Amino acid sequence: MTYTPRAVAGMLGIAPTTLRTWDQRYGLGPSVRTDGGHRRYEDADVEVLRRMLALTAQGVAASAAAVLARKQPVAPPGGERTPIGSAEASVAQQSFLGAAKRLDEPAMADIAAKLLAAHGVVAAWDAVFVPALVELGELVATSGQGVEIEHLASGSVLHALRGIPRTTRPAPLSMLLSCAPDEQHWLPLEALGAALSEQDHRWGNLGARVPAEALCDAVARLCPQVVLIWAHRQDLALRVPLDELGTRSGAVVAVAGSGWEGVALPSFVRRPMSLTEAIGLVVDR
Repeated sequence: MTYTPRAVAGMLGIAPTTLRTWDQRYGLGPSVRTDGGHRRYEDADVEVLRRMLALTAQGVAASAAAVLARKQPVAPPGGERTPIGSAEASVAQQSFLGAAKRLDEPAMADIAAKLLAAHGVVAAWDAVFVPALVELGELVATSGQGVEIEHLASGSVLHALRGIPRTTRPAPLSMLLSCAPDEQHWLPLEALGAALSEQDHRWGNLGARVPAEALCDAVARLCPQVVLIWAHRQDLALRVPLDELGTRSGAVVAVAGSGWEGVALPSFVRRPMSLTEAIGLVVDR
């Protein structure tokens, strides 16, 4: 598939004259020209331009950015995960936020997928996704604008997380994830599930707004080793029947999210404060 310069400029949120300048000065032009001499960009050309745009947004000089943009990022060999340093995390955050504010969903998806492939779910979530999504949430809270940016960014992260294959081996259900009644923020549960998939654990997710009775019934039927309930508001957390969950199954009961702050929890309830601690509930079984 090929694209006109105007279409590419619209996709990237830049002026057509910028494309012409990058072509003339740095050779970042289209791979195809029609019989009539018209320029046409292929997907690979657009990917190079996305990297050019991200690099210049980070303050890299255009000439240097053009050289770097032509270099296709290489994934670690054999699926190995590497640590993510603070400098790399900061660059990734700014690239992701820049793409979000341009409503450039393909760029966000590409950044997210490469971070997960190179560093794994926990590192990418803690170092890049959470800070970026928090910043976008604060933008909406303070200005009343940008809801569409926040939603598209969350959707891009979700899509990347769901790209991690889930185990197909027969095994007990390691963890059942659920939101509190009327809780709609469930992206952190998807991150935890993806992290469990990386370690070949079976998990299930009941999703958002799970009624208390439905949660108890699902735990009784599925018999997970651990059940974890997410709430970001205290009034929602208080609607979770923790005592009933503790008596109706042999599962470890855990809670997560800011909604549990200040809530008096039964002694048997665990409260992991990070993805790593939540995964540990399964590993320690």
